[in-house]
Amino acid sequence: MKTLGIRLALSGLVLAASLSAHAQLRIGVVSSATGPIALVGIPQKNTVQLLPAKIGELTVEYIALDDASDPTASVTAVKKLISEQNVDAIIGPSGSPNAMGVIQFVADAGVPLLAPVGTAAVVTPMDDKKKWVFKTTQNDDIIARALVEHMVKANVKTVGFIGVGDPYGENWYKVFSGLADKNGIQIVANERFQRQDASVTGQSLKILGAKPDAVLVAAAGGPAVLPQTTLVEQGYKGQIYQTHGAALPDFLKLGGKKVEGTILAASLMLVLPEIADTHPSKKIAADYIAAYEKAHGTRPATFGANVFDAGLLLQRAVPAAAKVAKPGTKEFRAALRDSLEQTRELVGTQGIYNMSTTDHSGFDERGRVLIAVRDGNWTLAK
Repeated sequence: MKTLGIRLALSGLVLAASLSAHAQLRIGVVSSATGPIALVGIPQKNTVQLLPAKIGELTVEYIALDDASDPTASVTAVKKLISEQNVDAIIGPSGSPNAMGVIQFVADAGVPLLAPVGTAAVVTPMDDKKKWVFKTTQNDDIIARALVEHMVKANVKTVGFIGVGDPYGENWYKVFSGLADKNGIQIVANERFQRQDASVTGQSLKILGAKPDAVLVAAAGGPAVLPQTTLVEQGYKGQIYQTHGAALPDFLKLGGKKVEGTILAASLMLVLPEIADTHPSKKIAADYIAAYEKAHGTRPATFGANVFDAGLLLQRAVPAAAKVAKPGTKEFRAALRDSLEQTRELVGTQGIYNMSTTDHSGFDERGRVLIAVRDGNWTLAK
């Protein structure tokens, strides 16, 4: 049954900006529109129709597949896009484990991957394989620094950590533990859970027993809610922090009053009305939100914006690559990779991209703000 489900998911949904059989540029998209991380994947899939239909003189076709949140299906989808669709670049997958699992295959094929995932492990440490990957979300260290700065100001001395047991949670622990140590913050509990888990009672009881001043939850999408609501139900009264993986409307809906007071660092999109008009990303973020709402009748999660930014990166990089070779060739894809790496001061919905040979995310502090949940809404943390 699982094999059948994956096969059905990979039958896909072709979302073509140009339905012509003569589309000159083919871009694959792999998202998790179903499965445990669907709250991440759905806005990403929905954003595909907002990507540029033409880049320079080239018409663009997007071939979108749903991997059902399954890393094995992600690999199958990527292989399918490369071998059968002859794509020149791939956007996706949605999940960190899924993206980690496809790096070998895009590198072997020489196809650039624009990964809208949380973990920095897809681009660090840089090597001959990861040089084909470009990340369209903030790296963990940029987000973690903002959280640790808040902890220091709040006189937090001890922290309990609970994260998903995959590359997202593991890299977050690596980054956070290093910063915590440098700032005199002791991690007194270190727990893991799986994205599909229906209960984290055992892990939360261990955290409660350690009596930390604060707790950091490191998970993406819907799974970010469960540890926090469980801790609150069990009587935890300390400050709870979340990563940018919790930056979606459903975090507020699913968590309700139990996520009140949460502190996280994430995209300015969550608090756009409070952002100064002088911020370079404000207008493009507002335009993206308006276009998404017009197309789908609902406000997008920041995860969708990560796919939109992938389109902006391609829009900037493709014309330079097209001067070197024609799409559909290995020479074009290599030139596209080189052009993406040379991205400078590209304004996206989330921040400003400055890529380099060692930095394939490119965000700086302009790519995040410190946010609190107040009265059931996102607001700038004071």
